[in-house]
Amino acid sequence: MSARLGLSLLGGLIALLLIAQVVLPRIAASRIKSRVGRYGDVESASVSAWPALELLWGDADSVHVKAKSLSLSPSQAGDLLSEARGVSSMDVSAETVQLGALRLSDASLHKQGSSLAGQALASDADVKAALPAGFEMRLLRSEGGDVEVEATGGLFGLDASVRAVAGASEGKLVVHPLGFLLERLQLTLFSDPHIYVEAVGASVAREQPLSYRLSMSARLQ
Repeated sequence: MSARLGLSLLGGLIALLLIAQVVLPRIAASRIKSRVGRYGDVESASVSAWPALELLWGDADSVHVKAKSLSLSPSQAGDLLSEARGVSSMDVSAETVQLGALRLSDASLHKQGSSLAGQALASDADVKAALPAGFEMRLLRSEGGDVEVEATGGLFGLDASVRAVAGASEGKLVVHPLGFLLERLQLTLFSDPHIYVEAVGASVAREQPLSYRLSMSARLQ
């Protein structure tokens, strides 16, 4: 009787584990779709985890999210990413993203461990719309994790054209002007306690109409 009872209990445990392996990833995917869906139209979400019980502790092997459109602030994006700390690999894509004042298209984000790599397209018109009135920027170069631009319209209180470099500094995305006596001036463009910015990049994706491909690499803290 004891041996038969032990086998029955073992069989029941295996059955529960098999059910959990099927059900828990679906529940997790539904929750992720609902969570991200607060900020737009999410088409699909999928989760992979072995064993699936690790999902109960917020861990997962991989997560895939595909969205049609999202609209959120940089701080809201940082909060969402911090919730994925226990995910080993994650891929998120969206046709359009309104990130604060900047509208992006063809956006994608890949997470591997704590490393983050994102890229998106931004039209010249959308870049101008995100800047203060009368303010303009022109891309000059992008190399070594920095982006150099020519800015006009009162950057750093100077009502003139100024060359400036945007890049990572102590985990923040900052911009500072080039030139003697101006190097110490600095403006923070992005800062989030969950995200440590390591490098940024920009290139011309298309000449007519003008658009740029923007990229950023970072890591979760």
